[in-house]
Amino acid sequence: MRTKHVNVLIALAAFVLFSFSCFCISRMTQISNQLINCRNHILEFKEKILHLKNKTERNRQELIDALSKVKYEMTQRKNMSLNLVEKKINTLGKNETVSNTFEVLKFFFPHLRKVGRIYPDVIIGKEKTGVSFALGISTVSRGNQSYLKQTLNSVVSRMTLSEEKDSVVIVSVADRNEDYLKSVVDMIKKRFKRQLKSGSLEVISIPAFFYPNMLHVKKSAEDSGKLASWHIKQVLDFCFLMLYAQPKAMYYLQLEDDIIAKKMYFTKITDFVHNITSKNWFYIEFSILGFIDKPIDLLLGDIFQVKMCNPGETPEKCAERNKQIRIRYKPSLFQHVGIQSSFPGREQYSKDIYY
Repeated sequence: MRTKHVNVLIALAAFVLFSFSCFCISRMTQISNQLINCRNHILEFKEKILHLKNKTERNRQELIDALSKVKYEMTQRKNMSLNLVEKKINTLGKNETVSNTFEVLKFFFPHLRKVGRIYPDVIIGKEKTGVSFALGISTVSRGNQSYLKQTLNSVVSRMTLSEEKDSVVIVSVADRNEDYLKSVVDMIKKRFKRQLKSGSLEVISIPAFFYPNMLHVKKSAEDSGKLASWHIKQVLDFCFLMLYAQPKAMYYLQLEDDIIAKKMYFTKITDFVHNITSKNWFYIEFSILGFIDKPIDLLLGDIFQVKMCNPGETPEKCAERNKQIRIRYKPSLFQHVGIQSSFPGREQYSKDIYY
């Protein structure tokens, strides 16, 4: 009987061990499968991380390429802005408009009535507007002699930074000689790069169509014919420059391209203009030499005559009223230094005795 019980216990123990063994095997199989799944998940995750890393690297490279492209384009635009330059007449779209300041000229000059748009042929600069003062300098070739660099250095360097910010100097190349235009541009780009970039200095050129045909044909062999053509062109040169400058500033200062300015000239001009007592002034002279070359000064005299003189009155009365609108500042702030005139073969030795 005892032996029987022992056998039962042994059988029971064997069954329990077998069951536990099966459970362990089953459990181990499940764990093995889970480990395999886990490994697969890890491999899959690793693969995704690698893919993401590769994608990130591609994106980074694309970003670097894009930034490099932007930097290159900005450099190109910067270089282009200092090159010779915009052909305004050709680049404006059909729906774009420019200032109609020049349209008044079509009333006086029949040869311009068929022109669709009157504007500088070349512009270098920021086309700055909204300043107090525009300083205009018209320049033409004087052969082997040039005073423009000396003039510009004097005019620009003797401004304070705040005065420079509130003004724009406009150099108008009124010469059909492309070599002269290029020489002026190259000189200004080299010596006055900061002023060009800030917008306080501009260079423009006058289109050839602006002048009537009579100035394009061969000049008369006689000195009188040459002088007459030179006078007409000079008037048109100043006219174009003044009209271009008009929308930019409240006041306009006309300068020759062969002068030097006194130290603090701009400060003195600004103080004088702001503190002047006369409210009806039209024209202030800061040098007794005027425009030096006629007939600009003669035309101004005619303007004053028409503006201030009544028919039949004495010249004394007219001259007295002229003093109200034509004011002379002393001492002079500019000195004429050029010898070679813009008229070929002529020399100028005029000096301002009040400088």
